[in-house]
Amino acid sequence: QRDVWGGLRNVTFGGGCFWCTEAIFLQLEGVDRVTSGYAGGSVANPTYRQVVTGKTGHAEVVRVRYDPSKCSLGDIFDLHFASHDPTTLNRQGADVGTQYRSVVFFEDEEQRGEAEAAIARAEEEYGREAWLGFVPGTAKGVVTQLAPMGDFWEAENYHQDYFNNNKNAPYCYLNIVPKLQSYKVRSKIDAMGRAPDA
Repeated sequence: QRDVWGGLRNVTFGGGCFWCTEAIFLQLEGVDRVTSGYAGGSVANPTYRQVVTGKTGHAEVVRVRYDPSKCSLGDIFDLHFASHDPTTLNRQGADVGTQYRSVVFFEDEEQRGEAEAAIARAEEEYGREAWLGFVPGTAKGVVTQLAPMGDFWEAENYHQDYFNNNKNAPYCYLNIVPKLQSYKVRSKIDAMGRAPDA
């Protein structure tokens, strides 16, 4: 993990639309900044219009800058897996395409190891949920991609802090608010520590 300054570190991942992911991680104590952007593609400095076609290979991601003395990397990954469905390939709800894939971009072996451990925990949790649904054999495997971090391209300004700036937008109250209010997300954030202004 690369130190930014003052001991802060970065971690980058995607799980569907970055508007949703950004809003969730801004709730977490110890998170200094969340930046929406693009990673994993073949085009330099891509625009949203290019990425949304699914032809550049990029995923919509967030780069979370956090204080490891206040929130652990393992907890951050666990919240990531609680905040989206990592068992659906290239899809989150109505958002379909490789740009919405579940992915973790690791910057070093520590991040890779923590991500692999979190994926194993998610596999166990999603398998248990299927069994408790009384439909044996329906457990779905986690399809999250694990890839080395390459270039991170910051998304356009209007994508940053999208939920806080557009709370009355239909997408926000139809998609982001339900995620923020879901038991999985709320319980994880409450256990980890909620940001004072969240």
